[in-house]
Amino acid sequence: TNIGSILASVNPYKPIPGLYSVDAIDLYRQHHLGELPPHIFATANECYCCLWKRHDSQCVLISGESGAGKTESTKLLLKFLSAMSQTSLGAPASEKSTRVEEAILES
Repeated sequence: TNIGSILASVNPYKPIPGLYSVDAIDLYRQHHLGELPPHIFATANECYCCLWKRHDSQCVLISGESGAGKTESTKLLLKFLSAMSQTSLGAPASEKSTRVEEAILES
């Protein structure tokens, strides 16, 4: 659920098909926070939009207990931001694999 710009999520401890797909990235990049159901991509999109609107650094705090999914959430957020940066450079949304993205996600 969203609480303002805060996303409270629970790790389902199992994959949910399509939840973090390229289609989900494309869907959430076209909407503002609160227009669609709560999702980490909505939070990432808000961060990305504020980065460009305010021309100021953004911060995303990911917190939780051991095993809660912080690392996976970070990877998903970086995946979305990488896809957005590729789209803003004119690359098709389906072509998101770059050396920069791979380096970030591997870290």
